[in-house]
Amino acid sequence: MATLSTKHLLGIKNITAEDIDLIFKTADNFKEVINRPIKKVPSLRDVTIANIFFENSTRTRISFELAEKRLSADVVNFSASSSSVKKGETLLDTVNNILAMKVDMVVMRHPSPGAPHFLSEKIGANVVNAGDGTHEHPTQALLDAFSMREKLGNLKGKKIAIFGDILHSRVAMSNIFCLQKLGAKVGVCGPPTLIPKHIKELGVEVSHNVEETLNWCDVANVLRIQLERQDIKFFPSLREYSQYFGIDKKLLDGLKKEIIVMHPGPINRGVEMTSDVADSKQSIILNQVENGVAVRMAVLYLLANKRD
Repeated sequence: MATLSTKHLLGIKNITAEDIDLIFKTADNFKEVINRPIKKVPSLRDVTIANIFFENSTRTRISFELAEKRLSADVVNFSASSSSVKKGETLLDTVNNILAMKVDMVVMRHPSPGAPHFLSEKIGANVVNAGDGTHEHPTQALLDAFSMREKLGNLKGKKIAIFGDILHSRVAMSNIFCLQKLGAKVGVCGPPTLIPKHIKELGVEVSHNVEETLNWCDVANVLRIQLERQDIKFFPSLREYSQYFGIDKKLLDGLKKEIIVMHPGPINRGVEMTSDVADSKQSIILNQVENGVAVRMAVLYLLANKRD
């Protein structure tokens, strides 16, 4: 049986194109499972998974929890905002306490880049990065690419544009690494203040013109403006951002071709995109949500087979 090249999913940078292909093939099978009347399989019946979230995230946490329960794993949820972390307990203390409860796998979101990597060196359990600071969010990139592959087939040579707040986005970095490993051409578009200075060195196209970029791409993956990560003003106002960088139906209808529109959520409707774009037939936003469960099931299942 084919297995992953690693026992952790810390970032797309740390996995191979063959790993991605294996995750997608496994997710195809699990997508069939979650569309059956009985949506559970006993694959991880003897596995205990701890979801440790040091940052709030309703969508990602629910998606992981659902994936774990569909695989029949035992699930422990730990929210740091209401825990001993507030009393000064360190990351390692917290996790060691949880591991003392004989947990096999840890799914972790943390505001510090590199926290899952640190953890993977200190504990024996498999570690899945559910987002670390502005660094990476590998399962989001995998479900995004899986959703594109569903619509376009092979992504080799396809043009994918990522719009919006690239500077503060862990989704953007993971998407760039993932899409390039699958042979796609990647571009980013947004205000100069929200594009990292050295991003061209990753081999991506950089644009500040939304209409031009929409005409160039096959897929527009639109990111949320992350106001909570912005300690200074990166643009004058949301109204102005929306005016120059928001995507509306008029823009889409004026293109020479029909493109696919995506968003990892949650959407700031009327800022990055209007409701008529988010709810249009070109949008695959709800497919992304469904695919998120199948892809996370695949990741957890494959990593469980790499346990010591």
